[in-house]
Amino acid sequence: MANHPLQNMVTRAVITAIDTVRKCQTAGLKLIAGEKKENVEHLEPYGFTSAAQNGAEAVVLFPGGDRSHGVAVVVADRRFRLKGLARGEVALYDDQGQSVTLTRAGIVVNGGGKPVIFTNATKARFEMPIESTGDIRDNCDSSGKTMAEMRTTYNGHTHKENGDGGGITDKPGQPIS
Repeated sequence: MANHPLQNMVTRAVITAIDTVRKCQTAGLKLIAGEKKENVEHLEPYGFTSAAQNGAEAVVLFPGGDRSHGVAVVVADRRFRLKGLARGEVALYDDQGQSVTLTRAGIVVNGGGKPVIFTNATKARFEMPIESTGDIRDNCDSSGKTMAEMRTTYNGHTHKENGDGGGITDKPGQPIS
């Protein structure tokens, strides 16, 4: 630790603990030269929050050089940072491979092999064509069927004839493909 107040104002640190329960998140830190600090406030940008893994790095400010009340202003983790973005691209990511990337060609949501769940909305509206390389299932929590299963059922269905013939009708003349 330097003796001059200006030299004590900014330092790098490694995250050793995170407390996300408080109104302002706090971190345990190991600073340069082995100095340790607990309950250092981590100020996050409005509307964004994260819980960094131990080993992430931080830039810590000590106003006036007073080491008794530091503030972590930036926390990053080079182990998980997305690499290879083009200039102007932006990404939100985590340590599990999940990400949302605003690319030059469009928005890419990568679920990292996990479900992507939308909740607490009155509806989801898409004002564009929708394409899927997987099955689409309706009423998935109550014996729903995929669109492929619905096509198979429709294309193979028959009815009892209500007229004079008394037999079974043919399959539909216009199957859904």
